[in-house]
Amino acid sequence: MTKLTTKRLTLRAAQDSDLAQLFRIFSNDQAMRYWSNLPHKTPDETKPSLEKLKAPGPRTYFVFDYQGQVIGLGGIHSGTEIGFILHPDHWRQGFATEALKVIMNQVWETTDWPHITADADPRNLASVGILNSLGFRVSGFAKDTFCVGGEWSDSVFLSCPRPATH
Repeated sequence: MTKLTTKRLTLRAAQDSDLAQLFRIFSNDQAMRYWSNLPHKTPDETKPSLEKLKAPGPRTYFVFDYQGQVIGLGGIHSGTEIGFILHPDHWRQGFATEALKVIMNQVWETTDWPHITADADPRNLASVGILNSLGFRVSGFAKDTFCVGGEWSDSVFLSCPRPATH
């Protein structure tokens, strides 16, 4: 099983003992503001996500472990699309950028993909900014792509081309 490390983070498969920390993320209104479903009300709602993150086989999605605490998660899903979520206590500290860099490097080293894609709510300026800083550029827009809790949101699609060095 793949485990990735950065200066501050261990990106790894989830463990049963991570349920409470994952629920802390998925139940947080701020963290879930631009996610594709509503905040979780009970840990039982988080269990399916935990099971996916525990799945054996090649790892493409990871929990972000910082000093023994799960502070976020992210990776590749839906083909070539990258995604991430971080608990607000850890926003604006460089954790998402640090984690996504190592995930993207793994993609470039283990695939022949010409690009990695992302889909973000255009109102989520922080996430779009992180993606831009990693080399993603806007490739399109769509209106009313997700309806969560009766509220429609739009999408900005981004793409990051394979670097010439890989």
